[in-house]
Amino acid sequence: MINTNEILTKHNIRLTKSLGQNFLTDANIIRKIADAGMLSKDDLVIEVGPGIGALTVSLAQKAGKVIAIEIDKNLIPILQDTAGQFKNVTIINDDILKVDILSLISGWQGQIKVISNLPYYITTPVVMMFLESNLPIELMVLMVQKEVALRMAAKPKTKEYGALSVGVQAVGEPKVLFNVSRNCFIPKPDVDSTVLRIILTQHYKKQIIDYNIFHKCVKAAFSQRRKTLVNSMSSTLQMDKQLIKDVLVNLKLKEQTRGEELSVEQFISLSNLISEYF
Repeated sequence: MINTNEILTKHNIRLTKSLGQNFLTDANIIRKIADAGMLSKDDLVIEVGPGIGALTVSLAQKAGKVIAIEIDKNLIPILQDTAGQFKNVTIINDDILKVDILSLISGWQGQIKVISNLPYYITTPVVMMFLESNLPIELMVLMVQKEVALRMAAKPKTKEYGALSVGVQAVGEPKVLFNVSRNCFIPKPDVDSTVLRIILTQHYKKQIIDYNIFHKCVKAAFSQRRKTLVNSMSSTLQMDKQLIKDVLVNLKLKEQTRGEELSVEQFISLSNLISEYF
């Protein structure tokens, strides 16, 4: 296990605030994140934002291959110093949202997993990019801001339940694993973190007729949380109120129903019916 503090001192690292750089220093937490991936030598791991490579080393010791994608070019020499000794580690200096991941994993015969301590500022776009892609990803183990993790795993009729909850749960099964104190990082962030595991499934995704309309319906339903589905969706989607009322009747839902009351399965049924009118 490498020592984060020693590496930071050795390389006199200057952190880039705009990139959300907070380096994990707790070796036990690093081990627990790697263990949560349930790794074997048949697994290829994609790590987003490896930083100085503390988690990368643990992943390399367990997985068959690790592809570490880091946007900050100043950290690449340090990554090569800490993780470059492992022949099964590939370090890429690029923006994860622009990388051709399919070509990177081409030819791998085993499972594909995403395990990362995600920078807070890109958490949602990165997570949704992986979940909505057609990449053959089995599971994701992510350390994210605590409130974001709670939103991803939230159930209907709770204050945390929203568009992110539905979007994640439509394609995967999220489970909160453990919390990580802000004191485990350098520099110390303003919030605590949480590690969660998302096992990707095709159960719900196969039921969605039009993915674009599904997301539009979900976004519209939560755009004005205090309003009923009839009012929020009619104004956001510019649909006739009576049409939406008819759809709710079809689904055996009350006219006063709000978005936060619908399960993921009900959102899919709702969007499938509405897709007939687009």
